[in-house]
Amino acid sequence: MRIAIASDHAGFDLKQGLLPALKADGHELIDLGTHSREPVDYPDYAEAIALSVLNKDVERGILICGSGVGASIAANKVPGIRAGLCHDCYSAHQGVEHDHMNILVLGSRVIALELCLDIAQRFLAAQPSMEARHLRRLEKVHQIENRFLERKAS
Repeated sequence: MRIAIASDHAGFDLKQGLLPALKADGHELIDLGTHSREPVDYPDYAEAIALSVLNKDVERGILICGSGVGASIAANKVPGIRAGLCHDCYSAHQGVEHDHMNILVLGSRVIALELCLDIAQRFLAAQPSMEARHLRRLEKVHQIENRFLERKAS
């Protein structure tokens, strides 16, 4: 699978730890930065990864910041993005299966590399459900998003 991965400075070490393991699993990774521990702003990387997913340059994204909260909030501002902050394996696969999550968000100061790798692997292996109940709920999410986009355009 072609995956975008990005982090702010707080997530840099975790990103560097995930890269070789995910490559070894056969994934093609597009590293959108950051490329050091120098302080940067997480919204810049959240937007970059969201646009990469939205433009279909990649199939999914993995985004990392210190807690995962800020990056998750920022990524979800992009219409069409469904970024989920997951610190357990169940949420990672269930978010894809039931909610069609397209970006996994991780908190580098919350969980260790080994668990992050397990979570990422579950996220990447999961497939979106096409069951009517899940599609109905996803459509309702799209309707909410569209109502606010229309309101903003007015």
